Amino acid sequence: MMRGTTLATVAGVASAGSGTVFFKEDFGSGWRDRWVDSEWKKSDGTAGKWVESAGEVFNDQKADTGIQTGEDSRFFGISTSFEPFSNKGKDLVIQYQMKHEQNIDCGGGYIKVGPKPKKMEEFGDPTEYFLMFGPDQCGSTKRIHVILNYKGKNVLRTQDLSWTPEVGITHLLTLVIKPDQTYEVLVDNNSKAKGALIDDFKFLADKQIKDPEKSKPKDWVDNAMMDDPEDQKPDDWDVLERIVDPDAVMPEDWDEEEDGEWDAPEIANPDYKGAWKAKRIDNSDYKGPWEHPMIANPEYETDDAIYAFDDIAFAGFDLWQVKGGTIFDNIMVTDSVDEAKSFAEETWKPLQAAEKKVAEKKKKDEEEARKKEKSTVGDDADEDEDDIDFDEDEEM
Repeated sequence: MMRGTTLATVAGVASAGSGTVFFKEDFGSGWRDRWVDSEWKKSDGTAGKWVESAGEVFNDQKADTGIQTGEDSRFFGISTSFEPFSNKGKDLVIQYQMKHEQNIDCGGGYIKVGPKPKKMEEFGDPTEYFLMFGPDQCGSTKRIHVILNYKGKNVLRTQDLSWTPEVGITHLLTLVIKPDQTYEVLVDNNSKAKGALIDDFKFLADKQIKDPEKSKPKDWVDNAMMDDPEDQKPDDWDVLERIVDPDAVMPEDWDEEEDGEWDAPEIANPDYKGAWKAKRIDNSDYKGPWEHPMIANPEYETDDAIYAFDDIAFAGFDLWQVKGGTIFDNIMVTDSVDEAKSFAEETWKPLQAAEKKVAEKKKKDEEEARKKEKSTVGDDADEDEDDIDFDEDEEM
């Protein structure tokens, strides 16, 4: 692939394919001039440094070089801008590569896309964005965030999308939002989740609500069982839980003048039956569970443009990581799934193939080493047994 392409030649370009590429970044020559480091966390000393890296394993070091989080326990912020566009009436495809070179422990690997901030150097957690997409993990929680802004509110996907990245393997992350108000999340070009925006995100008010004018009648009986009114507690039921031990005898050496009055110890009462409860029977007045009547919600409004954003003009990474080492590369913002796939075929596919080949060899070598070690241990054990037999023969 050709690297070092200036930003102007990759922003808002109608390709020979089936769509328009609004932004593409491969972190080739001059990328520092296109990206702005965030100063949001510099004042408190927690801002991390970005470095160039292709990682320990690569297919083509120059082509596979991206930007990497270079320190531990730091906030990382960096962003870039491009010509504003609207995705109204067309697909919106956000795609990028991410590789954890480290066991991250706790941290994010997501991208943010939105309107251009007034001051790029102030980009950080408070910055407005249209969508946030990508992996986030901490401890046992490992998920892919999909967050869309709707009327000024950031709305999360209602169900967690679980996913665990492989360490040392570059993953391709793709989010597709369509004008028919559906979406799809793909990992390594395989569908991870898809559905309707209004079903999987709580953008709109509920279509129906409980009728505020209605409440459960006071005489409504919703207890299916009741105490049997004819069941009476036996007269001999109430006895003490503990009684004085009738077999206890004051010790012969007990001196009441010196030791005080002797009290016999208590024991559990064998006749104690616990608290009495009346027998339960079916309640003849039972009417079943009361269901609150529902009415149409006057605040509910349909919206056919939830998917659409105006003035999409920046992309950035705003992350916290306990252990740095994540590499990001080959970002694309387009209206064409085919363009995104074509770019991935050129960049991501050969890289991941090289990484998996090395990983498989490493796994094979480790298995062979374990087998060899096990075999060596077995041979040593046989030799020890031979030594023992030899010693016994000499003693005989």
